[in-house]
Amino acid sequence: MNKRPAVVAATALALTLTLAACSDGGESEESTDKSAAAGTTVSHIHGLGVDPTDQRLYVATHEGVYTPDAQGEAELVGDSRDDFMGFTMAGAKTFYASGHPTSGGNKGLIKSADAGRTWKSLSLSGESDFHALDFAHSTVYGYDSTNGLVRTTKDGISWKDGARIEALDIAVSPTDPGVILATTADGVVRSGDGGKTFAQAQKPVMAFLSWSTKDALYGIDTSGGLNSSADGGITWKKTSTVPGGRPQALTAVAAEHVLAATQTGVFESKDGGTTFKKRLAVTSSGGH
Repeated sequence: MNKRPAVVAATALALTLTLAACSDGGESEESTDKSAAAGTTVSHIHGLGVDPTDQRLYVATHEGVYTPDAQGEAELVGDSRDDFMGFTMAGAKTFYASGHPTSGGNKGLIKSADAGRTWKSLSLSGESDFHALDFAHSTVYGYDSTNGLVRTTKDGISWKDGARIEALDIAVSPTDPGVILATTADGVVRSGDGGKTFAQAQKPVMAFLSWSTKDALYGIDTSGGLNSSADGGITWKKTSTVPGGRPQALTAVAAEHVLAATQTGVFESKDGGTTFKKRLAVTSSGGH
């Protein structure tokens, strides 16, 4: 994997968030779960999605995109074993992603219209690696970690550059296309102008965010604590702790439907994060 530039690599963010959320160590008791031990082993989980038509789960990892087979075991989708860093659903069988080919370099923005079986390069190939992607308001929102930029595109080809920040994840308001939240080492930062500027960071510090409906914003901290906000991130309430150790990805499918990936697999809650059930055993080494 290519090294990040100095604007991102030598920051407190890399120490506070990326290492805490992505490195090995500090697993909880659930890490010894037998079903996890039998699961497919990957280096790291980067993204989660649920197809709105059939509720099929998709897991973007360092070694390709996986989905449960008929027996509930992780099965590779398509032939690609590339590193899928940024990943987001954009409708039925439609994904946007980014990351690195197995041969090295940056993928830029890519798209699949057949649930990940094949991919088409759209833009910025060889130039950008989006570590976070979100799709809302017919727009792709991305955090370009190569350049430390928040960027947006309507057609997947031409981009509008926003602020230069040091972030790990982003989330877009489902009701206001101008409101973007991002996780930083100092807390969550907020933009009200589509990512052109961001206000001062506010605690608590979160690793990942996901915003499904107006009153249902979720954040997971570096220790796996799941938090929710009904006012767009102004105030937060801790709901529970996700099983399985360090968090690696978070997706709010609906107001009460939440998916979180940790080192022992993918966990699902249908009661707003109060309880979780293992949806897929994908044992992660925790490395990037």
